[in-house]
Amino acid sequence: MCRWLAYSGSPLKLSSLLTRPNHSLIDQSRHAIQNVESLNGDGFGVGWYGDDPTPGVYRDTHPAWNDENFQHLSEHIQSGLFLAHVRASTGTAVQNTNCHPFAFENWLFQHNGSVPEFHTLKRQLLFNVDPELFPFIQGSTDSEVLFFLALSFGLRDDPPAALARMIGHVERVRKAAGIEAPLFFSACMTDGRRLWAVRYSSHHQSRTLYHSSHMRALHDLDGTYGALPEDAIIVVSEPLDDLTRNWEEVPESSLLTVEAGSASVTAFSPEFQSASQ
Repeated sequence: MCRWLAYSGSPLKLSSLLTRPNHSLIDQSRHAIQNVESLNGDGFGVGWYGDDPTPGVYRDTHPAWNDENFQHLSEHIQSGLFLAHVRASTGTAVQNTNCHPFAFENWLFQHNGSVPEFHTLKRQLLFNVDPELFPFIQGSTDSEVLFFLALSFGLRDDPPAALARMIGHVERVRKAAGIEAPLFFSACMTDGRRLWAVRYSSHHQSRTLYHSSHMRALHDLDGTYGALPEDAIIVVSEPLDDLTRNWEEVPESSLLTVEAGSASVTAFSPEFQSASQ
Protein backbone atom coordinates (compact mmCIF):
# COMPACT_ATOMS: atom_id res chain seq x y z
CA MET A 1 0.00 0.00 0.00
CA CYS A 2 1.03 3.62 -0.38
CA ARG A 3 0.72 7.16 0.98
CA TRP A 4 -0.42 10.19 -0.99
CA LEU A 5 -1.33 13.86 -0.73
CA ALA A 6 -3.36 16.30 -2.81
CA TYR A 7 -3.52 20.08 -2.49
CA SER A 8 -5.97 22.65 -3.84
CA GLY A 9 -5.81 26.37 -3.08
CA SER A 10 -3.76 29.49 -3.69
CA PRO A 11 -0.32 28.63 -5.10
CA LEU A 12 2.40 27.61 -2.67
CA LYS A 13 5.72 25.82 -2.88
CA LEU A 14 5.52 22.05 -3.11
CA SER A 15 7.98 21.86 -0.22
CA SER A 16 5.44 23.55 2.07
CA LEU A 17 3.58 20.25 2.27
CA LEU A 18 5.86 17.58 0.81
CA THR A 19 9.11 18.09 2.71
CA ARG A 20 8.82 20.67 5.50
CA PRO A 21 6.04 19.46 7.85
CA ASN A 22 6.86 17.28 10.85
CA HIS A 23 5.17 14.26 9.28
CA SER A 24 5.45 15.30 5.65
CA LEU A 25 4.85 12.91 2.78
CA ILE A 26 8.62 12.42 2.56
CA ASP A 27 8.69 11.45 6.23
CA GLN A 28 5.74 9.10 5.64
CA SER A 29 7.76 7.34 2.95
CA ARG A 30 9.96 6.06 5.79
CA HIS A 31 7.74 6.26 8.85
CA ALA A 32 4.09 5.82 7.85
CA ILE A 33 1.90 5.34 10.91
CA GLN A 34 -1.59 4.56 9.60
CA ASN A 35 -0.60 2.10 6.92
CA VAL A 36 -0.11 -1.61 6.36
CA GLU A 37 3.57 -0.90 5.68
CA SER A 38 5.59 1.80 7.42
CA LEU A 39 8.09 1.94 4.54
CA ASN A 40 7.03 3.28 1.14
CA GLY A 41 10.25 3.19 -0.85
CA ASP A 42 9.23 1.71 -4.22
CA GLY A 43 9.22 5.01 -6.08
CA PHE A 44 7.37 8.29 -5.83
CA GLY A 45 5.97 11.06 -7.97
CA VAL A 46 4.39 14.49 -8.07
CA GLY A 47 2.08 16.07 -10.62
CA TRP A 48 1.29 19.78 -10.63
CA TYR A 49 -0.57 22.40 -12.66
CA GLY A 50 0.71 25.80 -13.75
CA ASP A 51 -0.35 28.01 -16.64
CA ASP A 52 -0.80 25.07 -19.00
CA PRO A 53 -4.00 22.98 -18.72
CA THR A 54 -1.97 19.77 -18.77
CA PRO A 55 0.09 18.88 -15.69
CA GLY A 56 3.80 18.62 -15.20
CA VAL A 57 4.87 15.25 -13.80
CA TYR A 58 8.06 14.12 -12.08
CA ARG A 59 8.35 10.42 -11.17
CA ASP A 60 11.21 8.15 -10.27
CA THR A 61 11.96 4.76 -8.75
CA HIS A 62 14.27 6.21 -6.11
CA PRO A 63 12.90 6.31 -2.56
CA ALA A 64 11.42 9.78 -2.05
CA TRP A 65 13.76 10.52 0.85
CA ASN A 66 16.82 9.93 -1.33
CA ASP A 67 16.17 12.17 -4.34
CA GLU A 68 18.07 15.47 -4.18
CA ASN A 69 16.57 16.63 -7.48
CA PHE A 70 13.10 16.41 -6.02
CA GLN A 71 14.18 18.22 -2.86
CA HIS A 72 15.51 21.04 -5.03
CA LEU A 73 12.48 21.19 -7.35
CA SER A 74 10.02 21.27 -4.45
CA GLU A 75 11.64 24.47 -3.17
CA HIS A 76 11.17 26.23 -6.52
CA ILE A 77 7.90 24.96 -8.02
CA GLN A 78 4.73 26.74 -6.90
CA SER A 79 1.29 25.40 -7.74
CA GLY A 80 -2.31 25.83 -6.70
CA LEU A 81 -3.15 22.21 -7.45
CA PHE A 82 -0.83 19.24 -7.09
CA LEU A 83 -0.80 15.52 -6.26
CA ALA A 84 2.06 13.56 -4.74
CA HIS A 85 2.52 9.86 -3.99
CA VAL A 86 5.01 7.51 -2.31
CA ARG A 87 4.71 3.89 -3.38
CA ALA A 88 4.81 0.53 -1.66
CA SER A 89 4.40 -2.05 -4.41
CA THR A 90 1.73 -4.73 -4.04
CA GLY A 91 3.55 -7.06 -6.42
CA THR A 92 4.20 -5.24 -9.68
CA ALA A 93 7.66 -4.10 -10.75
CA VAL A 94 9.49 -1.09 -9.37
CA GLN A 95 9.79 0.94 -12.55
CA ASN A 96 9.13 4.52 -13.61
CA THR A 97 5.92 3.74 -15.49
CA ASN A 98 4.44 2.15 -12.36
CA CYS A 99 4.97 5.25 -10.21
CA HIS A 100 2.04 7.53 -9.43
CA PRO A 101 0.48 9.90 -10.25
CA PHE A 102 -0.64 8.73 -13.68
CA ALA A 103 -1.39 11.41 -16.26
CA PHE A 104 -3.62 11.51 -19.33
CA GLU A 105 -4.55 14.72 -21.14
CA ASN A 106 -5.44 17.18 -18.34
CA TRP A 107 -6.06 14.43 -15.77
CA LEU A 108 -3.99 13.11 -12.86
CA PHE A 109 -4.78 9.97 -10.82
CA GLN A 110 -3.19 8.32 -7.79
CA HIS A 111 -4.24 5.34 -5.70
CA ASN A 112 -3.64 3.61 -2.39
CA GLY A 113 -5.02 0.09 -2.39
CA SER A 114 -5.15 -3.01 -4.53
CA VAL A 115 -7.22 -5.18 -6.81
CA PRO A 116 -7.15 -8.66 -5.26
CA GLU A 117 -5.47 -11.33 -7.35
CA PHE A 118 -4.85 -8.77 -10.08
CA HIS A 119 -2.81 -11.27 -12.08
CA THR A 120 -6.01 -13.32 -12.43
CA LEU A 121 -8.30 -10.40 -13.30
CA LYS A 122 -5.86 -8.33 -15.37
CA ARG A 123 -6.72 -9.81 -18.78
CA GLN A 124 -10.45 -9.29 -18.33
CA LEU A 125 -10.09 -5.76 -16.97
CA LEU A 126 -7.77 -4.73 -19.80
CA PHE A 127 -10.33 -5.98 -22.33
CA ASN A 128 -12.80 -3.54 -20.77
CA VAL A 129 -10.61 -0.49 -21.41
CA ASP A 130 -11.77 1.64 -24.35
CA PRO A 131 -9.70 0.55 -27.39
CA GLU A 132 -8.84 4.19 -28.11
CA LEU A 133 -7.39 4.55 -24.60
CA PHE A 134 -5.61 1.21 -24.41
CA PRO A 135 -2.39 2.33 -26.22
CA PHE A 136 -1.78 4.96 -23.51
CA ILE A 137 -1.35 2.40 -20.70
CA GLN A 138 2.39 2.33 -20.05
CA GLY A 139 2.90 0.33 -16.86
CA SER A 140 1.77 -2.92 -15.29
CA THR A 141 -0.07 -1.83 -12.14
CA ASP A 142 -3.67 -2.39 -11.13
CA SER A 143 -3.84 1.33 -10.29
CA GLU A 144 -3.19 2.47 -13.85
CA VAL A 145 -5.76 -0.01 -15.17
CA LEU A 146 -8.34 1.41 -12.72
CA PHE A 147 -7.56 4.91 -14.02
CA PHE A 148 -8.08 3.94 -17.64
CA LEU A 149 -11.21 2.00 -16.79
CA ALA A 150 -12.58 5.13 -15.11
CA LEU A 151 -11.76 7.11 -18.26
CA SER A 152 -13.51 4.40 -20.29
CA PHE A 153 -16.59 4.70 -18.11
CA GLY A 154 -16.86 8.47 -18.61
CA LEU A 155 -14.49 10.14 -16.13
CA ARG A 156 -14.07 13.18 -18.39
CA ASP A 157 -17.84 13.82 -18.48
CA ASP A 158 -19.14 12.82 -15.03
CA PRO A 159 -16.42 11.79 -12.56
CA PRO A 160 -18.64 10.60 -9.66
CA ALA A 161 -20.79 8.45 -11.96
CA ALA A 162 -17.77 7.09 -13.83
CA LEU A 163 -16.04 6.10 -10.59
CA ALA A 164 -19.20 4.35 -9.34
CA ARG A 165 -19.52 2.45 -12.64
CA MET A 166 -15.82 1.55 -12.68
CA ILE A 167 -15.79 0.22 -9.12
CA GLY A 168 -19.04 -1.65 -9.73
CA HIS A 169 -17.54 -3.26 -12.81
CA VAL A 170 -14.36 -4.35 -11.01
CA GLU A 171 -16.44 -5.76 -8.16
CA ARG A 172 -18.58 -7.72 -10.61
CA VAL A 173 -15.49 -9.15 -12.32
CA ARG A 174 -13.95 -10.01 -8.93
CA LYS A 175 -17.06 -11.86 -7.77
CA ALA A 176 -17.51 -13.65 -11.10
CA ALA A 177 -13.98 -15.00 -10.71
CA GLY A 178 -14.84 -16.35 -7.27
CA ILE A 179 -12.34 -14.08 -5.51
CA GLU A 180 -13.37 -13.38 -1.92
CA ALA A 181 -10.52 -11.01 -1.00
CA PRO A 182 -11.68 -7.39 -1.04
CA LEU A 183 -10.94 -4.52 -3.39
CA PHE A 184 -9.28 -1.55 -1.66
CA PHE A 185 -9.70 1.83 -3.34
CA SER A 186 -8.51 5.02 -1.67
CA ALA A 187 -7.81 7.25 -4.64
CA CYS A 188 -7.67 10.82 -5.86
CA MET A 189 -8.06 12.34 -9.28
CA THR A 190 -8.24 15.82 -10.76
CA ASP A 191 -9.01 17.51 -14.07
CA GLY A 192 -6.84 20.51 -13.20
CA ARG A 193 -9.68 22.47 -11.58
CA ARG A 194 -11.48 20.11 -9.22
CA LEU A 195 -10.42 17.19 -7.02
CA TRP A 196 -12.31 14.00 -6.28
CA ALA A 197 -11.23 11.44 -3.70
CA VAL A 198 -12.91 8.11 -2.94
CA ARG A 199 -12.64 5.94 0.15
CA TYR A 200 -14.07 2.49 -0.54
CA SER A 201 -13.44 -1.20 0.07
CA SER A 202 -15.51 -4.31 -0.59
CA HIS A 203 -15.60 -5.31 3.09
CA HIS A 204 -15.90 -1.77 4.53
CA GLN A 205 -12.35 -1.75 5.88
CA SER A 206 -10.96 1.05 3.75
CA ARG A 207 -7.51 2.59 3.90
CA THR A 208 -7.41 5.86 5.83
CA LEU A 209 -8.25 9.20 4.20
CA TYR A 210 -8.45 12.73 5.64
CA HIS A 211 -8.90 16.31 4.58
CA SER A 212 -7.68 19.43 6.37
CA SER A 213 -10.07 21.32 8.62
CA HIS A 214 -7.80 23.89 10.27
CA MET A 215 -5.80 26.30 8.12
CA ARG A 216 -3.23 27.02 10.83
CA ALA A 217 -2.41 23.36 11.19
CA LEU A 218 1.26 23.59 10.32
CA HIS A 219 1.80 26.89 12.15
CA ASP A 220 0.24 25.57 15.35
CA LEU A 221 2.43 22.50 15.30
CA ASP A 222 5.65 24.30 16.25
CA GLY A 223 5.35 27.90 15.08
CA THR A 224 7.82 27.56 12.22
CA TYR A 225 5.34 27.38 9.35
CA GLY A 226 3.06 30.13 8.15
CA ALA A 227 -0.68 29.73 8.03
CA LEU A 228 -1.99 28.08 4.89
CA PRO A 229 -4.00 30.16 2.41
CA GLU A 230 -7.64 30.63 3.37
CA ASP A 231 -8.80 28.60 0.39
CA ALA A 232 -6.34 25.75 1.00
CA ILE A 233 -7.60 22.19 1.22
CA ILE A 234 -5.25 19.25 1.75
CA VAL A 235 -6.31 15.64 1.21
CA VAL A 236 -4.03 13.00 2.71
CA SER A 237 -3.73 9.29 3.43
CA GLU A 238 -2.60 10.27 6.91
CA PRO A 239 -2.19 13.66 8.64
CA LEU A 240 0.94 15.75 8.28
CA ASP A 241 1.10 16.25 12.05
CA ASP A 242 -0.17 14.64 15.24
CA LEU A 243 -2.79 17.30 16.00
CA THR A 244 -5.89 15.36 15.01
CA ARG A 245 -8.21 18.35 15.40
CA ASN A 246 -6.65 19.75 12.23
CA TRP A 247 -8.01 16.91 10.13
CA GLU A 248 -11.39 15.38 9.38
CA GLU A 249 -11.53 11.71 8.47
CA VAL A 250 -13.39 10.94 5.27
CA PRO A 251 -16.00 8.31 6.21
CA GLU A 252 -16.10 4.80 4.82
CA SER A 253 -17.78 4.55 1.39
CA SER A 254 -17.58 8.27 0.65
CA LEU A 255 -16.74 10.64 -2.19
CA LEU A 256 -14.91 13.86 -1.34
CA THR A 257 -15.26 16.72 -3.83
CA VAL A 258 -12.96 19.76 -3.62
CA GLU A 259 -13.69 22.85 -5.68
CA ALA A 260 -13.14 26.60 -5.27
CA GLY A 261 -11.90 26.36 -1.70
CA SER A 262 -14.67 24.14 -0.37
CA ALA A 263 -14.89 20.42 0.37
CA SER A 264 -18.03 18.32 0.44
CA VAL A 265 -18.52 14.66 1.32
CA THR A 266 -21.26 12.47 -0.13
CA ALA A 267 -22.02 8.77 0.07
CA PHE A 268 -20.32 6.54 -2.48
CA SER A 269 -21.39 3.11 -3.65
CA PRO A 270 -20.57 1.03 -6.72
CA GLU A 271 -22.98 1.06 -9.64
CA PHE A 272 -23.43 -2.48 -10.84
CA GLN A 273 -24.20 -3.02 -14.51
CA SER A 274 -24.93 -6.21 -16.37
CA ALA A 275 -22.14 -7.82 -18.34
CA SER A 276 -23.81 -6.74 -21.58
CA GLN A 277 -23.74 -3.04 -20.72
